[in-house]
Amino acid sequence: MEKIVYLTFPASGFDPNAYRDHLLRDVAPELLAAGVRGLNISPNDLQTEIPKPMLLIGDGASLGAAVSVWVDSLDARKPIEAALSRQVERLDGYLVTESIPQPCTDRSWVDGERSPGLTHFTWFDKAENCSDEDFYYNWFEVHTPFSFDLHPLRWEYVRNAVARPITNGAPTVRAIVGERFREVRDYTDPERLFGNKEVLMQSAKEAGDYSNPDTMHSLPLSEYIIKSVG
Repeated sequence: MEKIVYLTFPASGFDPNAYRDHLLRDVAPELLAAGVRGLNISPNDLQTEIPKPMLLIGDGASLGAAVSVWVDSLDARKPIEAALSRQVERLDGYLVTESIPQPCTDRSWVDGERSPGLTHFTWFDKAENCSDEDFYYNWFEVHTPFSFDLHPLRWEYVRNAVARPITNGAPTVRAIVGERFREVRDYTDPERLFGNKEVLMQSAKEAGDYSNPDTMHSLPLSEYIIKSVG
């Protein structure tokens, strides 16, 4: 089974709620009919709840949604991409290897319901002149353990290492990360989002060891687990 993450970019000035409804009402049934083994839709629709996100970076504001699908083979992705291509100006797809260093162990909601809280979603390329060996070491072995101190109230951490882009024109991306927080205030309140000042300063210092800041994009998303992987 393979996992693909699609980033959708509607036209400038799109209606976030209308686009979310389009994905849930129109697109999701088509993806299920195409035989996906799992489906998560994370729309950019939190503008009312979080009008000024402090971690809105790069292309975050223009993202329509992040859509994760699990398929038996990416060879059968054409109907998936056809459905996702409607109402967007750009569709970036990435084949990824998923790991979950911090799983959500107390899920209490069913497929199709909006997940509680929110997901801080980030994607980026590796640092310039950074070897693959150093990239993975600094991201996996150094940053990942440290991130538990950086975000002490984080609920789940999903880490996707990008194998390759699979749509024409998709920018080079090496990392796609989703960090779920149980309550909106755990994200909007800096004192709840971050650990102490020393931890925050250390994070800023070591980020350049694995990530290229010029390619960093992030924003808060809601999440709908349409079909659990199985």
